[in-house]
Amino acid sequence: MGLYVAIPLVLFILLLLWIVPVGLWLQAIFSIGGGSVTILGLVGMRFRRVPPGVIVNGLIAARKAGLDNISTSDLEVHYMAGGNVDKVVDALIAASKAGIELTYSIATAIDLAGRDVLSAVQTSVYPKVIDAPIDGKLSAVAKDGIEVRARARVTVRTDIPNLVGGATEDTIIARVGEGIVSAIGSRETYEAVLENPDSISRTVLEKGLNKGTAFEILSIDIADIDVGKNIGAQLQADQAEADLRVAQAKAETR
Repeated sequence: MGLYVAIPLVLFILLLLWIVPVGLWLQAIFSIGGGSVTILGLVGMRFRRVPPGVIVNGLIAARKAGLDNISTSDLEVHYMAGGNVDKVVDALIAASKAGIELTYSIATAIDLAGRDVLSAVQTSVYPKVIDAPIDGKLSAVAKDGIEVRARARVTVRTDIPNLVGGATEDTIIARVGEGIVSAIGSRETYEAVLENPDSISRTVLEKGLNKGTAFEILSIDIADIDVGKNIGAQLQADQAEADLRVAQAKAETR
């Protein structure tokens, strides 16, 4: 009979401890003091299907880093909206340590927009390099008809205020590619391009290609450049062959 009483009692105690996470409450008290986290608040998280551990640990990390304007309610709302609480808190801590202005509302908006807010902060601190194009080389033709193939390396830094709604890296790559093709096409000879490839970089950089994107372009460097086909001569040869065929057809008709 005692066994039949003991088992339900143990199960009830375990269920009670799960519903009332006393351990998390004590952890919060010893870490950031009382008042920020209450027993009733933790129980409410259980019934709202919000993991108390995620909220409490996030709050402790934020308060330890000096972010005192974040509450458990803020973190709960973001979690229930489908956000990643851990990444938002880590991003805010990283931004605070790096001296980057990033508010909680902007960080959560970036996260809910599907962007990696922590990666954005890291890229803002440590600029990244992207290749334009990603694979192969761009092909452009100078005014003398000689093809020039080039590949650029673009150094960018995240522009956090424009991250929500701003264009992605693909737009940067496309714009840089278009600018390089245009700059090479404006040169009189392919030799002018080979002699001073930096002029191509400066011309493209002055176009303000980062407008409307989530990035700030710091530099554009021509990483590789070589000479391709004589497109002008090939076109002339094709035109001459076409003219010859037309003349032959007219002669046969006569």
